[in-house]
Amino acid sequence: MSTPDHSPLGKSTAYADRYDPKLLFPIPRAAKRAEIGVGMPLPFHGTDIWNAYELSWLDLHGKPQVALAEFRVPATTPNIIESKSFKLYLNSFAQEPLANPTALRALLQRDLTAAAGDVVEATLHPARTAMHPFADLEGESIDTLPVAIDDYGPPKADYLRVDTSAVAIEETLVSDLLRSNCPVTGQPDWGSVQIRYRGAPIDRAGLLRYLVSFRTHSEFHEQCVERIFMDVTARCAPERLSVYARYTRRGGLDINPFRSSAPAAPDNIPDNRRGARQ
Repeated sequence: MSTPDHSPLGKSTAYADRYDPKLLFPIPRAAKRAEIGVGMPLPFHGTDIWNAYELSWLDLHGKPQVALAEFRVPATTPNIIESKSFKLYLNSFAQEPLANPTALRALLQRDLTAAAGDVVEATLHPARTAMHPFADLEGESIDTLPVAIDDYGPPKADYLRVDTSAVAIEETLVSDLLRSNCPVTGQPDWGSVQIRYRGAPIDRAGLLRYLVSFRTHSEFHEQCVERIFMDVTARCAPERLSVYARYTRRGGLDINPFRSSAPAAPDNIPDNRRGARQ
């Protein structure tokens, strides 16, 4: 069964060191999306960017090779891939002889596409070359607001409000205070989030309280970002909205979901620059 309870999460695991695509554990997106009112067609566009820093295989002479990898999983895929299973799968290449990086990329793209249910893009980068430069999320931080907070979950959309008497503005707000928990192991997930919108001004203190109310909430990264997108849409009615979260890595993987009301375009494709905490 493809539910978190049946995944490798939270269980003692023997790491395979030979290639095994059956290690990948897909989880359907539909149930959690139904919980927050997401139907078809999807009310957003987007992608989940995964970065892998622990990837190694053998060349045909038995010498280990290493690389960094970037994966882009479209929000339209019917499944997410449970992160521990993703790590186990990547580690299964450790003793696998492959002709070259091109052969590895072909396997990665084929297997991840099969698990996610739609095309997943895989890109390999040399291990001694940074995938992308460091740059924190652009925008104005709301973290220094003098706000008293005593509510740490579950998420409270009631905190979100706008000034309907003001003219529409365009702004980008960021917070490094996003924290949620793995729904199976209870381990904390730490992240930074960027909210870019056009519309009536969002009350910043309320937005900060809302984001902090995820602090004890249990949900996967992708689901948290979709919840934020849907709550801001429902409560603030922006003309245009995007939500982008950069999570710190665990086990050599970081996950960075992006959701937007606008389709992909040159000015609406998230870059993959690592923040200071990544």
